[in-house]
Amino acid sequence: MITAKVLLVDDHDIVRAGFKQLLDSHANIEIVAQANNSHDAFEFYKTVLPDVVIMDLSMPNSSENQDVASAQGGTQAVQRIMDFDSAAKIIVLTVWESSPYPSNLVKAGVKGYLTKRCAPEELVQAVLTVYQGGKHFSENIKALINGDDDISPVEILTKRELEIFTLLAEGQRSTQIAEDIFLSNKTVHAHRSNIMRKLSLANNAELVHLAIRHGVVRP
Repeated sequence: MITAKVLLVDDHDIVRAGFKQLLDSHANIEIVAQANNSHDAFEFYKTVLPDVVIMDLSMPNSSENQDVASAQGGTQAVQRIMDFDSAAKIIVLTVWESSPYPSNLVKAGVKGYLTKRCAPEELVQAVLTVYQGGKHFSENIKALINGDDDISPVEILTKRELEIFTLLAEGQRSTQIAEDIFLSNKTVHAHRSNIMRKLSLANNAELVHLAIRHGVVRP
């Protein structure tokens, strides 16, 4: 019997336990590895070479920084895996369902995108569909990636600018951001200036308000 080997990535132990129980109960699906941060997700992928990856977006970058979870954690893990293996079959399973994340990740090459509000049966079907070479996107995600919804103004930001925009909106200081993503303070401040100019923002309060309004961060 053919079995899909799955790498499950989520920073919450109880969430992973629930998904593991659901998926392991299916005869054609087996959870072969689990990770709770971006770094470990990539390392496990290289070691295990799973058939399918189920990837949350909001997670820390490493085990040493478990208290700082950001949507950029999962985004970076997706990009690193895709850079390593362009044929990787990744399903995003997340609470982040607003632009620009779905469209950006579809462009990056993910084969599925589900929200955590989906029915358990849909997750199982998505794994089997993607394993067999297909794609599976929730209906509301299809609308976003097909351009049926309003385009978010943050779509004009580069990947690096979006990363810094998100971290700023989550309340991180520029000095901490520089340390976390290995840039100089000067470079981070330059990116922040470009972000404020592109989005016509006057201060951090306006930045946070815009991020919440367009679903980049949660209130």
